[in-house]
Amino acid sequence: MPTQPLGPIKILYIEDDPSSRRLVQRLLEAEGFHVTVAEDGLSGLELARQVRPALILTDINISGMTGHEVATRFKEMPETRHVPVIALTAATLATDRDRALVAGCDGYITKPIDVDALPRIIHKFLAGAREKVSEDVKVQRLEEYRNELGARLEKTVAELQKANAELRRMDKMKKDFVILAGHELRTPTTLIYGYTSLLKMEMQQRGSADDHLNDVIDRITGATRRLNEVVDAVINVSLIDSEQLELVFKPVDLAAMTQAIVADLQPIVKQRNLQLVVGDLSRVPTLSADPNYLRRAITNLLDNAIKYTPDGGTVSLDAVPEEEAIHLVVADTGIGIDRAEQERIFDKFYVLEDTDFHSTHRNNFLGGGFGLGLAVAHGIIRAHGGRIWVESEGLDATRLPGSRFHILLPLTPPPPRQPDSK
Repeated sequence: MPTQPLGPIKILYIEDDPSSRRLVQRLLEAEGFHVTVAEDGLSGLELARQVRPALILTDINISGMTGHEVATRFKEMPETRHVPVIALTAATLATDRDRALVAGCDGYITKPIDVDALPRIIHKFLAGAREKVSEDVKVQRLEEYRNELGARLEKTVAELQKANAELRRMDKMKKDFVILAGHELRTPTTLIYGYTSLLKMEMQQRGSADDHLNDVIDRITGATRRLNEVVDAVINVSLIDSEQLELVFKPVDLAAMTQAIVADLQPIVKQRNLQLVVGDLSRVPTLSADPNYLRRAITNLLDNAIKYTPDGGTVSLDAVPEEEAIHLVVADTGIGIDRAEQERIFDKFYVLEDTDFHSTHRNNFLGGGFGLGLAVAHGIIRAHGGRIWVESEGLDATRLPGSRFHILLPLTPPPPRQPDSK
């Protein structure tokens, strides 16, 4: 004896015409069925996995996937392999019926719908009735269906290629605009920074002791410097994305570079009462790298460690030589990083903290930022032929498990990237 379903029998109806959906849904629900509707084939496939219907009704001429393709897919899915799929369509030719049955439909109901007969027909298919086609007709219709699928696939591939080419064109326009806009922004910010510096020098030479005016000048200078850093970060991300980051490799003394970076960070470290500990880098050999970009990458890692370490905590930097490489580690005693997020933190615009509690001051604990620092560092290290990754036990603002960022940097530069062939 077949198992009787608990509650109303579930029917899935796929139809892109709203009037037909409403009519069939009301008609079948009046007969005690539970009807779920879908507007297209893809959403119908997803709903079938969720609802697990006892019977599926589908129009043939629906948007996206055709009813034939949907029926074929239903017969391949384990959730619906044995569920009757019934075509409900305005196509009334015998060949239309044969093609639907060959594609995977178990029955064929034509429109206009006979409202009196439809519930009885549905019960018949639920009871096990199935429509068939003869073998010779089946072979012929299968060949036609195969050709139809091949033609649709060819058309779809051509449309996807065209859309992909347009997306690449738009993406290039966006990246070019960002780079050009960044260069244009640098000019006025450089002028502002230069003139405020000259103004402060002029006041010092004249012996002016206007503390309020000096404070205003300092604030303008600091804001301009911050704006320049944001512009640089956006430009660098765009250059990395478009593989236009041009590195100039030179011998780099990592110990001397680190000393300069730490000196720049001392005001922030002192303000936050942090310990910035640097290991003995004298044993680290000279490497070939772009000093400006490498300094930016290391600075970004230290900035990130400072940002996520509470006041009074410790940030450390150390490096050891390995075979043909240098292994650099930036560690902190901060809040750590959720294991599920550790692959995403190098994505552009990724922000770890809840933005509802985001501080607008960059140097504060959990201070502001665009989420570009780690993305830029990742791109720079990759451009040097190196690797960057993070280790953390998880995110815990109470226990403070901390994080360890690793950089593995080759001593010699990678081979130059070959231009794309046309």
